[in-house]
Amino acid sequence: MATQIPAPHPAPEAEEFYRRWIQFLDDELTRHHAAERRAEIVRDQLYQLYLGRPHGGRQSSVLTSELPVTILELSLDPRNVTLEAESFPEIDLTRYAERKPLLWFWKMFDRSPVGMNQWLGWRFRAMLARHIFAALGASVKLASGIELTFGYNLVIEDGAVVRQGALLNDRGGITIGSKAVIGSYTRVFSHAHDPADYARVSPRPVVIGAGAHIASHEIVLGGSSIAEGALVGPFPDDPHL
Repeated sequence: MATQIPAPHPAPEAEEFYRRWIQFLDDELTRHHAAERRAEIVRDQLYQLYLGRPHGGRQSSVLTSELPVTILELSLDPRNVTLEAESFPEIDLTRYAERKPLLWFWKMFDRSPVGMNQWLGWRFRAMLARHIFAALGASVKLASGIELTFGYNLVIEDGAVVRQGALLNDRGGITIGSKAVIGSYTRVFSHAHDPADYARVSPRPVVIGAGAHIASHEIVLGGSSIAEGALVGPFPDDPHL
C-alpha cells in the first residue's frame, strides 16, 4: 500500500497572513469593478511584491542609469501595459476593461517570488479567477503559469484541475467540466482562422466533459467536444513514466 504523503502546508502564522491577504483582495475586488480603481489596487500590490515598498514618489527621467527602474515601476501599473488580447477584433471592451488589471495581476503574481508558493498560489488564483471567469466552481485547482486570453469566456466547474503552463485561449469560449484535468502545457483553443484570410477569426467553443483527462502538451482545437470521462493523449500505465 502506498504511503500517504501529507499535503504541503505553511506554518500557522504564515497561513494566517496568507488568508488575510487573499480575503483583503477578494473584498476589494468585490467592492470595486471600475477598471481605473482595479488598476490602482493591482499596481499598489505589485509595487510591494516586487519592490518591497508602497507606491508613491516621482519616477526619475533624468539619470539614464535609473531608466530601467522607472520602466519597471511604470510596468507594474496595468494601465501602462498592453496585452495581446487587446488587438483581437472580437474583444468585448467593456467586459475586458474591468478584467485587464486582474489578468496582469495573474501574470505578475506567477512571475514573482511568492508565485512559486504552491499553497498560496492555488488559493490566490482561485480567488482571482472568481473575478475574471464567467463561472468558477468549488475546489478548482489552478497551477502556476496558466495563460488566459479574455478570461470572461471561461467556465470551470467543481473539482477541475488545470496544471502548470496550460493555455486557455477562450476567444470563442471554453467550458471545463467537473473533475476534468487539463495537463501541463496543454493548449486549448476556441477559435479558428480563415485559411484564405488569417485575420478573419470565427469562434469555435470548446467543451471538455466532466472527468475528462487531457494529457500534458496536447492541443485541443476550436470546436472540440471532449466526452465525459474521455482520455486525450498518452497516459502510460506505469505511473513512474
